[in-house]
Amino acid sequence: MPIAQSLADFQANVTQCDNLIANAHQVDANQVHLLPPRDREQITVAAFLNLFISWEEYVEAALNDFMMGEPTTNGTQPVKYVNPTTREHSQKMVVHTHKYFDFANHENVRRLAKIYFDNGYPFETPMSSIISDLSDLKTMRNACAHLSSSTKAALEALANRILGQPQPGITIYRFLTMNHPNVANGTIYATYRDKLLVAAGLIAQG
Repeated sequence: MPIAQSLADFQANVTQCDNLIANAHQVDANQVHLLPPRDREQITVAAFLNLFISWEEYVEAALNDFMMGEPTTNGTQPVKYVNPTTREHSQKMVVHTHKYFDFANHENVRRLAKIYFDNGYPFETPMSSIISDLSDLKTMRNACAHLSSSTKAALEALANRILGQPQPGITIYRFLTMNHPNVANGTIYATYRDKLLVAAGLIAQG
């Protein structure tokens, strides 16, 4: 499958996540929310999880696209050190001897790209430029997926760093929907979403 289609699929998934959040926060003519707070929270958190999963799916698809010899959207042919015979074969090469490959481990994705492609092209530069953001996204994903003392502490530390002051007891919903202090009229969710969209585009473009 061409990398352009993998990118389009990711962009469509992101749009769906945005729409879920927007629909969850609709108001009536009196500016009263149509959904209760709990529903808005659950839908927003689920949409963020879908965003994270869609990024993982995109990276996996892009790896397989380029392993199968697809050029970038600019027409550049990445130099690859592997030659899978089918897409199923390329997927098995990514998983290797494990049951699955953890695409949330972004450092391992970079290592894999450097093993299979010359200098990790076209993954290394876009991913290394947002590696701290990818780490932040994983912290947020963990706070969504399971609540524990460690995920709570990690989220509070992240919120403290981003917002510049302690945020004891902050929820992932509140964090995602807060305005990012360094972005005009942009929520924290939207700020990280945009970074993923840019990185995905750069990977496809090469």
